[in-house]
Amino acid sequence: MKLVFLGPPGAGKGTLAVKAVVLLTVPHISTGNIFRAAIAAKSELGLKVKAIIDAGKLVDDETTVALVKDALGREDARNGYILDGFPRTIFQAEALAGFSAVDNVINFDLPDASVLERLGGRRTCRTCGANFHILFGKPKQDGVWDSCGGELYIRDDDRKEAIAERLEVYREQTAPLIDYYRKKRLLVDVDAGPAPEQVLESFRKNFGV
Repeated sequence: MKLVFLGPPGAGKGTLAVKAVVLLTVPHISTGNIFRAAIAAKSELGLKVKAIIDAGKLVDDETTVALVKDALGREDARNGYILDGFPRTIFQAEALAGFSAVDNVINFDLPDASVLERLGGRRTCRTCGANFHILFGKPKQDGVWDSCGGELYIRDDDRKEAIAERLEVYREQTAPLIDYYRKKRLLVDVDAGPAPEQVLESFRKNFGV
């Protein structure tokens, strides 16, 4: 089964993908992982990606498409895959259609207010790097991680201003893909609001796994 996961930041796409690949026995392919692997391999494309990222820029569509095409051509993706973080634009979607026909596109629907609540509540430990969420329990001591005693802080990309900016980028660039795939009758809407276990159960019912 060849699937694309769409949804705003904080919708839980990556969390569900980790569980869904076990059910479907297909690889979870995310652009972030592809970029890191290419950089580590020091391939020609990997060196190009590293130069772009080091310059503080976004990896261009052509380079991203080339890396994804390479990943989908590998043995482990022959029977299917879950694409997470790609495509992000109509250009990328049309490029993907040129070398791989997806079976369905899962749209994880989550209101902006819920995105702000989820991402804005994240805290990170400066000592061990663990992630923590204030919605799911409070530390015994404010601002201190229970496990190692490290200081909890809010990452820059988890601040309200940064989250709002990420949402704006998503709405402008990625949200049009929802209409694009709906017109192609490939879109399946999934409510991303409930707990991850409930979202997974909804996914299983939709695909009979």
